[in-house]
Amino acid sequence: MESYSRYIRQMLTLSYSNKTLEAGCDEAGRGCLAGPVVAAAVIINKELEIEELNDSKKLSHFQRTLLKPIIEKKALSWAFAFVDHVEIDKINILNASILAMHRAIEKLTIQPEFILVDGNRFKNYKSIPHQTIVKGDGKYLSIAAASVIAKTYRDLIMEELDKEYPMYNWKQNKGYPTIEHRAAIRKFGPSPYHRMSFKLLENQLELDF
Repeated sequence: MESYSRYIRQMLTLSYSNKTLEAGCDEAGRGCLAGPVVAAAVIINKELEIEELNDSKKLSHFQRTLLKPIIEKKALSWAFAFVDHVEIDKINILNASILAMHRAIEKLTIQPEFILVDGNRFKNYKSIPHQTIVKGDGKYLSIAAASVIAKTYRDLIMEELDKEYPMYNWKQNKGYPTIEHRAAIRKFGPSPYHRMSFKLLENQLELDF
């Protein structure tokens, strides 16, 4: 009987275009209340064989940690970049997510011939053609690889920020709007890393700035 991981691997498509250098892009942290949004761009090797690779949200922290160095070693090129909470508040989270992707693409050591983006919104990057794919991180290998890179690096950032402000337990919730996180905001107020343009509490009027 074929393993489940092999079944998952067969569900993911190697590429969308007929271009050799196709970069998959994804972001992590878009729905968080604190910290940056982090994006990654990955140009995979066409011979890439990582059966367990999938949308990072469907993988455990342990699985993502194992996959990260494998992707970094086997990819033709990879990069991550971020847009911090201050910029997010200035330009909104959608624009910040796209900007983070642009910054990640710019850091690639190889310029891609085509860009494949998770989601349904993107802005042209230079003159490189692109395609958005809704839930693409569960459909294409390059986007899945980017999702793992973006997620693991953002987790590392939030774990570092947690050392400064342990009361929010970012090492565990990574800045997402959990009940525990919102309770800490209610008790201690927002930190310097919180996104003030976001609804930090269910009843924003109760937040004393």
